[in-house]
Amino acid sequence: MRKKLPISTAPMNGTKIIVLWTDDDERENETVARYHSLAQLKAGGGDWDEADTGWWIFTDSRTQKKIDPAAWISGNDDENENGDDT
Repeated sequence: MRKKLPISTAPMNGTKIIVLWTDDDERENETVARYHSLAQLKAGGGDWDEADTGWWIFTDSRTQKKIDPAAWISGNDDENENGDDT
């Protein structure tokens, strides 16, 4: 059973989860996202700083975008209760 939860309760360990966020056109979107800490970002290479930490989505196969989700979905029928795909 799917349950909408506050984003403050979402796993922030790099696990893929489904989040709800509002785009520039004020439309609510449901997207797979992952929280990246500064250490995780730096481990992947590149020039990152604290402002880059947060929730990231892929807009296509090569492009990532940082978003500010309002909630996340727990308990998807296709995923386990932790929101990951194991």
